[in-house]
Amino acid sequence: MKYTKDHEWLRVEGDVVVVGITEHAATALGDVVFVELPEPETVVAEGDEVCVIESVKAASDILAPLDGEIVAVNTKLVDNPSLVNEDPTGAAWFFKIKVDDLSVLDALMDEDEYNDLIG
Repeated sequence: MKYTKDHEWLRVEGDVVVVGITEHAATALGDVVFVELPEPETVVAEGDEVCVIESVKAASDILAPLDGEIVAVNTKLVDNPSLVNEDPTGAAWFFKIKVDDLSVLDALMDEDEYNDLIG
């Protein structure tokens, strides 16, 4: 798994990258009550707002960690946003993105570097 400074995790599955938020981010948000997901086939650039999460504490945007095309979204989160708190690095993935070159993941943090970031 790879991590971003925006507290997203990325896991490669075949030729796509699955994206979610870290346990640290889910805990900081508090109880998630709403998730808005992108439409499949949306082309995004790194840094684009892709999802919106609302919790009892705040609203946050999930930004595209890479350039690519959204190929799937986790519609379970729309019906059950609390999944983000229950299983942030598993069942609560947000979207899958197809990227042209998976080597772009090499520039992201590994688990040890992410743990150093959150201290």
